[in-house]
Amino acid sequence: METAPDYWGSKAAEYDGLIRRVVPRYDEMIARLLEALPLSPVGVLELGCGTGNLSLELARTLPAARFTFVDAAPEMLEITRGRLLRWAPEVAESAHFVAGHFEELQLDSPPGDLVIASLSLHHVADLEPVYRVISAWLRPGGAFRCVDGVRSAAKPLQSLNMQRWLAYWREPGNLGPDEIASVADHVERHDHYRSIADHFQMLDRAGFVCPDCIWRDGLFAILTAEVP
Repeated sequence: METAPDYWGSKAAEYDGLIRRVVPRYDEMIARLLEALPLSPVGVLELGCGTGNLSLELARTLPAARFTFVDAAPEMLEITRGRLLRWAPEVAESAHFVAGHFEELQLDSPPGDLVIASLSLHHVADLEPVYRVISAWLRPGGAFRCVDGVRSAAKPLQSLNMQRWLAYWREPGNLGPDEIASVADHVERHDHYRSIADHFQMLDRAGFVCPDCIWRDGLFAILTAEVP
């Protein structure tokens, strides 16, 4: 049976263009996410690096950081490694690249200062244990930053958000009928959207404090939390 990493791994070569045709305001989301990073983190973990769109920006923004890049699709991870070797070789040479599922993540010492995830955590069916692992890995004062799909608690609003998303796919220059069918099938089978309140409760139980939503547009949101 095809998994989410299988699906996106098969689209690695076209991912950079495809993600912007699938996700509204993608570049704005990434820019807002980068604005919310803590100052000068030493150890940085990126969950779901994909083809390295965010990874490259992190390397430019935090060139002295020690990075671990994780993705469940090996094809994606290799593209990220290659792009970093070309554009940020010093970061690439000191970084760790881990092919694996977040649910099986084992983080060694030393602890880190920042965990960041972009459009990846909604693929995890049981997310709270992942939050517990990253909370335990972060130093006191560490930070969690995430952009992902979220579910509205009110069903009519969630239905509206999904309709708006489908309308975006249908805009000229975005997705054709076959692509819409493919992405919609993937969303139905592999995506696990939770409300912001659900995320906050899981983060709280995992030991985080000050959970916040600093940006939202329909289905997509930027969530933040801190380690005391």
